Amino acid sequence: MTLPATRPMGEPMDSGQDAAEPGSRPSGLDQRPPASRPGGKAATKGGLALALVALGVVYGDIGTSPIYALKACFAREYGLAPTAVNVYGVVSLIIWALTITVSIKYVAVVMRADNHGEGGILALLAIIRGDRDAPLPRRRLYLVGLALFGAALLYGDGVITPAISVLSAVEGLHVASPRFAGLSVPVSAAILFALFAVQRFGVRRVGSVFGPVMLLWFLTIGTFGVMALAHDPMILRAIDPSYGVRFFIEHGAHGFVILGGVVLAVTGAEALYADMGYFGSGPIRWGWFGLVFPALLLNYAGQGALLLQDASAVANPFFLLAPRMLLYPYVVLATIATIIASQALISGVFVLTNQAIQLGYAPRLTVIHTSRTPEHVYMPAINRVLMLGCLLLVVTFRSSDALGAAYGIAVTGTMAITTVLFYTIARTQWGWSRARVVPLCAVFLAVDGAFLGANALKIAHDGWVPLAIAATVWILMTTWAWGRERLVAFRRQNAVPLTDLLARLDREKIPRVPGTAVFLTSHPDGAPRVLMRQLDYAHVLATHVVLLRIVFEERPWVRGRDRISITPLAQGFVRVVTRVGFLQEPDLSAVLAECRLEHVALAAEDTVFYMNAERLIPKPESNPFRRWRKALFIVLLRNSRAAPDFFGLPADRVVEIGEKVPF
Repeated sequence: MTLPATRPMGEPMDSGQDAAEPGSRPSGLDQRPPASRPGGKAATKGGLALALVALGVVYGDIGTSPIYALKACFAREYGLAPTAVNVYGVVSLIIWALTITVSIKYVAVVMRADNHGEGGILALLAIIRGDRDAPLPRRRLYLVGLALFGAALLYGDGVITPAISVLSAVEGLHVASPRFAGLSVPVSAAILFALFAVQRFGVRRVGSVFGPVMLLWFLTIGTFGVMALAHDPMILRAIDPSYGVRFFIEHGAHGFVILGGVVLAVTGAEALYADMGYFGSGPIRWGWFGLVFPALLLNYAGQGALLLQDASAVANPFFLLAPRMLLYPYVVLATIATIIASQALISGVFVLTNQAIQLGYAPRLTVIHTSRTPEHVYMPAINRVLMLGCLLLVVTFRSSDALGAAYGIAVTGTMAITTVLFYTIARTQWGWSRARVVPLCAVFLAVDGAFLGANALKIAHDGWVPLAIAATVWILMTTWAWGRERLVAFRRQNAVPLTDLLARLDREKIPRVPGTAVFLTSHPDGAPRVLMRQLDYAHVLATHVVLLRIVFEERPWVRGRDRISITPLAQGFVRVVTRVGFLQEPDLSAVLAECRLEHVALAAEDTVFYMNAERLIPKPESNPFRRWRKALFIVLLRNSRAAPDFFGLPADRVVEIGEKVPF
């Protein structure tokens, strides 16, 4: 594995290829950090209202798991009969999986590991990498690669979750009438197609009703669980973990295999952590302990009580909980809930990809902001890939039971990687002693490892699907970072000291023409190559020259005066450094406007931006691995967005100078 030893994405290449991808954004995009945005994590008033909004974003995935999780544990391939001992054991395992993995690990512990309020695996990655200019030791390189693979696994989850969620909800029609059995695939495909088709319009208006709908959902599934418990409350004894232990004792290795179904109950736990920056830890904890956790426990217990009364209900215990007269509305509500869960996951993949672009692990893609807040983004290319993947899974697997074999390994892999990263941060960043952190992480890793091991048995039975997706994404990420590091190193090695350039201007009496020329540079002190080439070709230089360097920080937001530093130099040169968080986007027009406010003499009406238009020429390479990696990077570079679009610059004010670069 080859990963960058230093952080190249922190600074752009001369052509802008190493800077952030601002994409197509509305003017006046609100780039204030969540702490200062309305509805941000610092909002202390209206916390309950914020928790209500979080219901529609954070808990959709885990909140719709009862539709298929318990049923999956008794699926045909496991060969587990719905006897009393088995029902008590499985329900106990689900209860304690939710308690340990979600309530304790994520909500109580891991959410403390935030990057200036932001959560998620890429936020952990930014913390672990640390200083971008310092070489990374080998151990940390492996951690970076591991974190990237955890992020890549989320893409596999992003393809499978909408497919299995919508399929499982539509399959509720089978319970209502057998004649609907043939409609699940076409109806699910139509719903998913419509869901992906409306992404380009944004989800801000629709999102305003997500919270109330999910509130109704959790109240409904909790109520139906209570109704079933009224007939057989003894299932509540499953809260005793000894029932889970007895289950393993009785079934031995086969009991371990059943964990591959149990883990479906905790899918979506990573979303609680990843969405922390949008809502804050408080509303997420209130929503979990105040409503979601109790509703899930009641529903799973209710399904268990139903199975104790009628073993034939194992075909679909979730929908059989509902009274017959409410079955059709229940199917509709479940379908809407799964659409909301799918929407939240799709939006999460958009945000994850945007972060990867900002952090330098993905090529430039079109990013469209569908509202004035930076988290509401739409990425057409990613949307098309997700849609095709989901539709292909629905048509290929044709049922949620079949798709369940491919589900779970991506989720458990990310969970285990999160535990490893949390241990590293607790030891290196917080200074926790081994006596404090080792027992805690050992428990988490034991649970994660058990789930991961059980799901690893699915690899031969379609479990390879999310792994193949993750491996592809990981290769693309690491190849992009590797190639960019090589290009940045080439530019820095060929940069000209600024003192030499100023001496040349004096020596050759280079004419200066009115106007402002902006040159992007990745070198902290030298002159960019594009400036030298422009000087060689035109033999003139603008009166005002801005050497603009964009630095991405390992934090999500850079505020106030920390954003821009301006250093006037000799002969009309100005060095400007703008610092951007990985959740922000560089706005060059705003940077130049701020320079003028600082009384730097820059002409606003005749500013020209100079960029390199590079063509990579691969050097002969005997190593076949390096050959295909170079070829892949060149393909990614050629298909990424053009530099002017990258910065949102007016095309009539951009001059690109071609250059062949040995690579």
